[in-house]
Amino acid sequence: MLIIRMQRVGRKNIPSFRMVITEKKRAPKSGAYLEMLGSYNPQTKKTELKNDRIKHWIMQGAQISATAHNILVNAKIIEAKKINKAKRSKVVDITGN
Repeated sequence: MLIIRMQRVGRKNIPSFRMVITEKKRAPKSGAYLEMLGSYNPQTKKTELKNDRIKHWIMQGAQISATAHNILVNAKIIEAKKINKAKRSKVVDITGN
């Protein structure tokens, strides 16, 4: 299965990310990807994306990670709601009631 995800590049304390398409089983830091689809710099909030290639891979059935999905929604490449990926802690009732 193919997935569009973010791959961290850059130096220590100076993050920047590539948007790449890769096999889901591969680790994000492995460096092996099929195609680079864009880049994102969180310090300057600058995003460069290849719209036509992203749409091509989505039409081919590629899945999108939550972070990549939210970036594509901001760039108006796809029309959907953002995904809230914050993990909610479950309240455990230890009294048994």
